Order: sequence, then structure tokens, then C-alpha cells
Amino acid sequence: MAGVLDRIRRANRPPFHTMTPQQARVAYVTGAEVLDLPRAPMAKVENLQVPGADGALLAARRYRPNESARGTLLYLHGGGFTIGGLETHDSLCRQLALHSGAEVLALDYRLAPEHRFPTAVDDSWSALRWLHGEGRTLGFDSDRLAIGGDSAGGTLAAVAAILARDHGLPLRAQLLITPGTTAHADTASHHLFANGFLLDATTIEWFFEQYIDRSQRSDWRFAPLNAEELDGVAPAIVLVAECDPLCDEGVAYADRLRAAGVEVTLDLVRGVTHDFIKMGRALDEARHAQAALGAALRRAFEP
Repeated sequence: MAGVLDRIRRANRPPFHTMTPQQARVAYVTGAEVLDLPRAPMAKVENLQVPGADGALLAARRYRPNESARGTLLYLHGGGFTIGGLETHDSLCRQLALHSGAEVLALDYRLAPEHRFPTAVDDSWSALRWLHGEGRTLGFDSDRLAIGGDSAGGTLAAVAAILARDHGLPLRAQLLITPGTTAHADTASHHLFANGFLLDATTIEWFFEQYIDRSQRSDWRFAPLNAEELDGVAPAIVLVAECDPLCDEGVAYADRLRAAGVEVTLDLVRGVTHDFIKMGRALDEARHAQAALGAALRRAFEP
């Protein structure tokens, strides 16, 4: 991990917070899969559109690993609600499909600052409702659904799982990879890993400023750790990285879920930073974590 960070530093790319959101998106696409595994072949990869919260059509990408795929994971990419998309997380979605034996539907939810809070929340929930109600018309397994995401996408997935409980939409699992769950980035891990560990404090604040007003940050749809009740949400598969500003809040959310009687599988990966899950070319830990997440999803989708 230290070697990877050293190579990133030597590349001397400007940090996201020094760019416009549009420039940051281009930069992220350019470098997003440099450390990812090559895109694994799938039985089917299909671009399609699904309805967003206000009827807008959102781009999505379907990954079917084989013709006997069972279960469907709606996947929400990371990127601080501001950057990222279908191309930046293509390799990861393929690995999750490959290891789980399930279909993955990646959603290109709308980004800030053009679409501020709660648009990303509403888009994610709309896509999940569509998948549950209409997905079978396109051959999706709508009887075995899960929601997942990394970083900001993990936040959105946790929120969607709460909304699913509130609306009686059954989910087999929620897959939360290094999720953000707190309102003000004020845990001990945020201070300990504020600089030099890939995701720094300045960039986190820049993402937040693009996405949400400070007065709104205690809203549980931004900080699911603030949700009043978590009982009855889908079983959780939570993956956190030790050297990540978001580590403590991921563990805290898993603890709250457990305290509410929710089944939780928690894996804290030692010695790695935020976004390590997308570094399969360089890190054994990333490949092992992808396989473990896939296996957990496979179990969740069993009858």
C-alpha cells in the first residue's frame, strides 16, 4: 500500500479540490482503472436506461456473468457525490458479478453540484423501486435484490436500504464498501488519516460543499448513522479500510446495525487506504476482498 501511495505521489496529479467538478470528473475517468484488474469477460454487458426520481432517464449498465445468474445487485459508485460513473467502476462491477454469480446493475445517478442533495438519494431509490417493480420484464431476478456501493455510493446504499424497509421492499442484503455515514467528518480516523492516505480532509470537504448545504448535513439521508431506527433493514455486508478517514464511521454503522438486531458481516482490512477495493492489479488485499464480497452476496442470494 505504501508503494502504491508513493507511485501516486510521484505521478504528481493535481488534487480534485483544485479543479472544477467537470475537470475532476475527466481526471477521475482517466486514472480510475489504472490499478484495477482488467475488465473481466461477461456473458452479457448491456447499456440501458432507468427512470430517475423526477422521470429523467438515467444511464445504467447491466453485467450478467453467466446465463444462470441468480439475484440482482443495484450498484452505486463512489466519488463524493460529485465524480465517478459507469466507466470508473466497470471493472469492480464485473468482479462483483463474477464472484457472486449474480447480475449487477450499475446506476449513473446524477451528480453535484448540478444536482445537489437529495437528488442522488432520490435517483438511487427510484432505480431500486423500478428494479423491484419492472426489472423482471427485462429478465432481472427481481425476487432476489440487493443494494450496494462504495464510499458515497455506500452512503446511498445504506439510505436506500432504510427506505426499502420503510416501504416494504424486500432486500436480501446491503453491501457497504468503505461507506460514509456521519455528518461532519469529525471521528478519530478523520483526524488520524487527514493527509497522505489518498483521500484527504480537504478533498472530503470539497466534495461535501459541492453536494450539500452545511445546514442539511445532519439529515439521515446524508448521514445514515443519524437515522432514528435501523431495526428491520436488510442484512449488511460491511467492508472498511484501516487507513481510511471513513474507517470509524463504517465500524460505528455496523455496530448500530448489530445493536438493532440486524445481521452484519464486518471486515476491517488492515494496512490499506480508502478506494483500495479498486486496486486489484497492485494489492492482494483488493482481490481477496472482491472475492469475499462476492461470496457473501452469493450466500445472500441463496434460496
